[in-house]
Amino acid sequence: MLYENSRLTKIAVLLITVSALMLLGACASTYYNAMEKVGVHKRDILVDRVENARDAQSDAQEQFKSALEQFRSVVNVEPSDLSEAYERLNAEYEASENAAEKVSDRIDSIESVADALFTEWEEELELYKRADLKAKSRKQMLATKSQYNKMLASMHRAEKSMAPVLSSFQDNVLFLKHNLNAQAISSLRSEFSSMKGEIDSLIKNMNEAIESSNRFIADIKTN
Repeated sequence: MLYENSRLTKIAVLLITVSALMLLGACASTYYNAMEKVGVHKRDILVDRVENARDAQSDAQEQFKSALEQFRSVVNVEPSDLSEAYERLNAEYEASENAAEKVSDRIDSIESVADALFTEWEEELELYKRADLKAKSRKQMLATKSQYNKMLASMHRAEKSMAPVLSSFQDNVLFLKHNLNAQAISSLRSEFSSMKGEIDSLIKNMNEAIESSNRFIADIKTN
């Protein structure tokens, strides 16, 4: 009986999950259709979302730089100030985590509208009567998709490079919380150069993603 109840519960959870995903897809489709009725097309929404993701990455860069500076200051505090130092460092960690989540959310929103845009473009190619115009549109679509895929790959590289930074940051914040003494400061000092290297790499990846975003925005507006 317990097994059967457990099985039924798993099925119910699965059905709810599938229904939620279908509803999200339907909501997105309804939103895009409504926007097109007022003259805002998927192409315009894509550009806006790429700009938002670019800005979120720029904000995340500044936040991780701020976190590194706070980390630098903590390794030089007096043991008597460790509790306050922990609070400052933990606040920076939480702000960095929020910045990273915002970047990921922005990337997800880009993928959603881009998938809808390219699917629609592909379907509408079949509506052409003239072969030359169809070929020209397909060529343009493939070029846009290629540029988009390069930009998205760059964004995902930057996104992935945040994970090890946040992981190291969390470990050190927890260690400081559990060991508010000189030993904790000594440990943080030894971790600082590694943390700096990870953040430097993250900032480099984000710069590349931001530059790729700017190129994509310029290209799609030109075309």
